[in-house]
Amino acid sequence: MSSSVAWYAHRLRGMSAGEVAGRVGDLARRARWASRHVRPGDHWPDLTGARAGRSFASPLVRDGVPVAGVARDSLVDAARGVLEGRWTVLGTRCPTIADPDWFLDPVSGRRAPQRRLAFRVDHRDESVTGNVKVVWEISRHHHLTVLAAAWWLTGEDAYAEAVDRQLRSWWRENPFLSGVHWTSGIELGVRLISWVWIRRLLADWPGVGALFDDNDDALRQIRWHQEFLAAFPSRGSSANNHAVAEAAGLFTSASAFAWFDESPRWQRLARHRLHRALVENTFASGINRELATDYHRFVADLGLVSIAEGCAAGLPPDDEIVALLTRMLDGAAAVVDVDGRPPRQGDGDEGRALVVDGPGTDPWAILQATGDAMLGRQPWWPEVVPSVAGAALPAISGRLRSASPRPLARPAAFDDAGVTVLTTELGAGPEIWCRCDGGPHGFGSIAAHAHADALAVEVRYAGVEVLVDPGTYCYHDQPQWRSYFRSTLAHNTVEVDGRSQAVEAGAFLWSTRPTTTVVEADLGATVATWTAEHDGYQRLADPVRHRRQVRLDHERRSLTITDHLSATGAHTVRLPLHLGPDVAVTVEGGRACLRWGADDLQDVAYVDLPPALTWTLHEGEVSPPLGWYSPRFGIRVPSPTLVGEGRTRGDFTARVVLRFPKGSSQSPARRTPAEIRSSTSAGIGGADG
Repeated sequence: MSSSVAWYAHRLRGMSAGEVAGRVGDLARRARWASRHVRPGDHWPDLTGARAGRSFASPLVRDGVPVAGVARDSLVDAARGVLEGRWTVLGTRCPTIADPDWFLDPVSGRRAPQRRLAFRVDHRDESVTGNVKVVWEISRHHHLTVLAAAWWLTGEDAYAEAVDRQLRSWWRENPFLSGVHWTSGIELGVRLISWVWIRRLLADWPGVGALFDDNDDALRQIRWHQEFLAAFPSRGSSANNHAVAEAAGLFTSASAFAWFDESPRWQRLARHRLHRALVENTFASGINRELATDYHRFVADLGLVSIAEGCAAGLPPDDEIVALLTRMLDGAAAVVDVDGRPPRQGDGDEGRALVVDGPGTDPWAILQATGDAMLGRQPWWPEVVPSVAGAALPAISGRLRSASPRPLARPAAFDDAGVTVLTTELGAGPEIWCRCDGGPHGFGSIAAHAHADALAVEVRYAGVEVLVDPGTYCYHDQPQWRSYFRSTLAHNTVEVDGRSQAVEAGAFLWSTRPTTTVVEADLGATVATWTAEHDGYQRLADPVRHRRQVRLDHERRSLTITDHLSATGAHTVRLPLHLGPDVAVTVEGGRACLRWGADDLQDVAYVDLPPALTWTLHEGEVSPPLGWYSPRFGIRVPSPTLVGEGRTRGDFTARVVLRFPKGSSQSPARRTPAEIRSSTSAGIGGADG
């Protein structure tokens, strides 16, 4: 069976009968819509359904919303960078951002299809589109919302004029169903949110009416985008964050641009889909079901933007959705380390619902600032950093309150999601933070954004990454690296017989999925113990069951990881310990010494290694990949990895002990992830220097 045929077979097995029927209907609809394809340069069809007397709800009056100076300065600096061609997207510099070629992939230099019917563009094939993620990202128009926000803050017409020029260019070059930018509904949804906020931020600019309200090109594009999203929602096994973004884009635009005869119907349809998708994508505890932390933030962003828009249009959210988003925000605040940085579980491509802040502002901090302003914070939340979004969104939504009770203390365990965070008490020395993975493999039948990381741990000391989750790095364009970064070997858990716990069947598809069970989570004040097991290796000819216990001793400042494998026959076992990129390691005998920070003020930790395994050190290897860390999408840097390997027979136990001496001091010279990113040639969605 060829790989493509096998992919389709696995993909089909992940669909219900209802989903298959819906997709067949989509195929028939695409065939009918093909006759409506408008190519660049063609005569555009007459505009239908546009209402007279168009108005726009809740513009942001200049100087009417207070924005903190640091947030304002960061945003304006980023906007100035766009005008000067200093912008990066998904790890790639985009020097043409001041006058983009909307179809050029700056990574490969390949130009994606512009004139071809969108339904016939294979965006998964790099030979056709180049790195489609980068091509798409530029056309999400986040750099244009940054420019619009800069005009709103400064009144300098150069920013508004650049937005005017680029939007007219995009609308002209991307008519209905033509080219790569019409191939994925999530792109249309996010783009519509950008257009709504550009219109809002430029409300006082004299040219805004000619750009939007009285511009037939704009009206056609807004209508086409909404009509497409109404007709082609993500279905069934694909109804993950894509479904949320599509519904959010349609609801936001139908509410703000209520300019068409169909607008009331599209608004009702989108509101229903959005509420359903938010509920289906979220555990009762508030953790996102994809178990990919970056998508938790993205979905929460989309929810906040959407309910703000509904409030502006006189359609506030249901109490259920307010309570759900509040639980998502409390969950987001609960899992961060002492520096306010979240776990790195699962995939992450740094997707954003709305960008009106400079790239120096952490998206997680923006979410918390916005959530605090719209829904209120709890006393145990981390400190909130001022942001433009945190000022602008509540200006149109007002303050909302959840009627549901909220946790009075910081939760440490989210049972339905299998997420447990073990931490030492603040004030009792530098924080030891450990995230334990005991949850489902991922969301839906294909678990698109899951990694084979059952029972994996992340460990940080005073915010420094000691044992790391290596991250994501890429999606479509480099299959070998995609496979590595989501493999079991790339995570701090046990690999058996050279295989991952789950079998991948495509870049966003798994053909097997381990079941993980948390056996114990005793979060005592002196000693915290977490125990879980998974059945991912039950599929082997000689089945293996993996159980792990993690024990945090607050007094001794040690973390003990004990792995037990239950089996009958012989197996090859590998236990990787992925260290942070700023950690230097030396191994002597059965102990590793870890050091980080400035030479004259280093932090240190010791790792007792199980003697039954043979330990080797790897860093930056490519054939096959091993010893890498991806600080953000599109970037990878070498990072030391200790690998213990051995041949076992029957039951086997290995114990790793991390010891953090009480006298160890936090080094002020340590590099943050932002500094690691700035030392590479890459960044994302921001001005670069």
